[in-house]
Amino acid sequence: MKIITCYKLVPEEQDINIAKDLTLDLSKAAKKINTFDLNAIESAIEFKKLTDVEQITALSVGDKSLENVKLRKDILSRGPDDLLTVVDESFNQLQPHASAQILSAAAKQAGFDLIICGDGSSDLYAQQVGLLMGSMLNVPTINAVSKIIAATQQTITVERALDEVVEVLEIPLPAVISVSADINDPAIPSMKAILGAAKKPAKQLSLTDLEVGELATPVTPISVMAPKQMDRKQIIIDGDDEEQITIFADYLRKSFN
Repeated sequence: MKIITCYKLVPEEQDINIAKDLTLDLSKAAKKINTFDLNAIESAIEFKKLTDVEQITALSVGDKSLENVKLRKDILSRGPDDLLTVVDESFNQLQPHASAQILSAAAKQAGFDLIICGDGSSDLYAQQVGLLMGSMLNVPTINAVSKIIAATQQTITVERALDEVVEVLEIPLPAVISVSADINDPAIPSMKAILGAAKKPAKQLSLTDLEVGELATPVTPISVMAPKQMDRKQIIIDGDDEEQITIFADYLRKSFN
């Protein structure tokens, strides 16, 4: 059985600067592995304990930041057997549909029994890529997976927590699943794993190596801006009797309107 786990590089939040016009300056923001994708990688490693898995491949699409040796070692030290990336400078700000197109083409070329994605990305959090990949690959697809219960060479059984119920679903393979952030706590790689990551194979493709066709652009971003911040009122209410509580509740009520 072969598993592909998808990941994305996103800007480090603390390095993002907000300009006076509320636009985001990412020029000094270092790249890091999307936190939600660490759950997907950990899920792939845990899945390996449930059934016979020959290979776990980490797959990503993006610009040349994917060539960063430190980030590659970080991914591979977390358990995948090899790395597959599709790199092009035009992939700097891909929208979900285009990302899914490229990832699907790469996954189809590599071959897979199960694709595991994170629930979203910390930059866009569109929660679309996994579902779109399943549709493009024409395989069963499910998101918000909160637990992998069992697996065979033909099926995977998962839990999905909804508002008032917990679904238990058996899905035939091949399939695509997106896991929630609370499915596990990603392990911190050991020094041995970090050193061993340098010896694992990494393959890089370009768009011309894949059968993708024209990238679809059903959505065109107009702007990305930080929300307006309200000035602090700095109102201090002294006391805890009924009159002060009423005044406090009144201010709260006004702030929500």
